Amino acid sequence: MRTAVCSGSFDPVTYGHIDIFERASKMFDKIIVGVFHNIRKEPFFTVDERIRLITESTKHIDNLSVASFSGILPDFMHEVGASVIVRGLRSVTDFEYEMQEAQMIKHISPDIETIFILTSQDYYFLSSSGVRELATFRGDVAGLVPPCVEKAINEKMGIVR
Repeated sequence: MRTAVCSGSFDPVTYGHIDIFERASKMFDKIIVGVFHNIRKEPFFTVDERIRLITESTKHIDNLSVASFSGILPDFMHEVGASVIVRGLRSVTDFEYEMQEAQMIKHISPDIETIFILTSQDYYFLSSSGVRELATFRGDVAGLVPPCVEKAINEKMGIVR
C-alpha cells in the first residue's frame, strides 16, 4: 500500500488545502493529513480543533485520515508507514522554501520522497495566514474555507452573520 502524508499547520484548513488533499487521494492508497503541533507558534485553533475541522471537511475523501505530530516529519512518516510527502505549491517562493525542506528531509531520510502539486488557479491566492488576518478584521471568509471552518472562525471571533 502506498501511503503519503500532507503535513502542515492547517490553521485553519482552506479550500486550497482540500483541493490538494482531494487530488493527492487519487494518486495514493492512503493519505494522512499530519497536523503539526508547533510549540513556538500561538495557534488560532488548537490542534484538536484543527483535527476536528479537517476531519469534518474531508469526510468525502474515503482514503484520508488525520493525525497530529510534533518533532520531525520523517519520524512521523516512519511511525505511520508513509514514504511520500505531498506539498502544494502556489508560487515560486513556495517552491524555493519547499525544495529546501525536501532536500533536508531527503538528507535525513533517503527513503522518503517529496512530490509537489500545483495549487489550482482558483486558490493560488489563498493562505491560512490570509484567512486569519481577514477574520481578525471581521471580514467574511465564506468561499475561502469549508462551512464548518467558517462557522468555527465566526464563533471564535464572535461574529454573527
